[in-house]
Amino acid sequence: MHHTVSRHFKRSLLTGLAATLAWSAHAVEVIFKPVAPGVYAHVGDIEGRTYENEALNANIGLVVTPAGALLIDSGASFQSAKQIAEAAKKVTAQPIQWVINTGGQDHRWLGNGYFKAQGANIMAHADAEADMKARGPEHLKANAPVLKEKMDGTELVLPTRWLKDANTKLELGGITIEVVHRKGGHTPGDSMVWLPQSGVVFTGDVVYVDRILGLHPVSKTKTWVESFEALEALNPKVVVPGHGSVTTLAQAQKDTGHLLKALRAHMGQAVEAGTDMSAAIKSFDAAPYKHLKHVEVWLPQIANLTYLEMEQE
Repeated sequence: MHHTVSRHFKRSLLTGLAATLAWSAHAVEVIFKPVAPGVYAHVGDIEGRTYENEALNANIGLVVTPAGALLIDSGASFQSAKQIAEAAKKVTAQPIQWVINTGGQDHRWLGNGYFKAQGANIMAHADAEADMKARGPEHLKANAPVLKEKMDGTELVLPTRWLKDANTKLELGGITIEVVHRKGGHTPGDSMVWLPQSGVVFTGDVVYVDRILGLHPVSKTKTWVESFEALEALNPKVVVPGHGSVTTLAQAQKDTGHLLKALRAHMGQAVEAGTDMSAAIKSFDAAPYKHLKHVEVWLPQIANLTYLEMEQE
């Protein structure tokens, strides 16, 4: 009896050890790097969602103030939220008091449950509410086979405070935080977090650099352009995009703004002229966007959705 117990115990220890080693080799590493005094960003993977990146293929922000920290986006799961919290502890002893979800995409808000349990106040624009409720269950379903046990503990937890205005001014520990919303873009609730004192803006999915932007049936290029124009009006010194490296306004214009405007102009003309969709997609000039990751696969898809949207307009 004694032998079997100890053998079994040894085996489970080894299995546990192997799992730990495998996990640490493949876990996403959340690292907050400074982009301005007291302002940090974690730059996520620009690939699709994988077991390795824990669907944390997006950027996360952290603003440290004397009255606590503000987290911009909570990650795609309870587990990734925990890693975000651990990473935050490495740069500040301040607890995360506030979380702002910049949109209705999974990696923007599915970690809310973890931070709500820690007592954080969670905010998003009211235009995100219907989208979160409608697509939240879809996100969980789509991520489950990819993330497997890394989804454990993840529940749909909505923000505790809904912001109603186009521009909402908040203040935490003497730091002005402005949430800028123009009816969304990539998702209906898309908002930007503007820090006028440091000239840093966290754009959420209003800006993609390094990789091509994504469009979903819930996306609207019309309001996305309006959101982008609101970004240009801020004239930020530092742009932390939703996806891709920390960048400048000029690069954001090159990789996102110009593409949105070119797609709308081209597809709008095609719809007006009665050009069929496949011809319109083929004739779109993709040359300025060749440097963006996933362009071959996604450009035809986003051109297709833009055409359908302009038809409706």
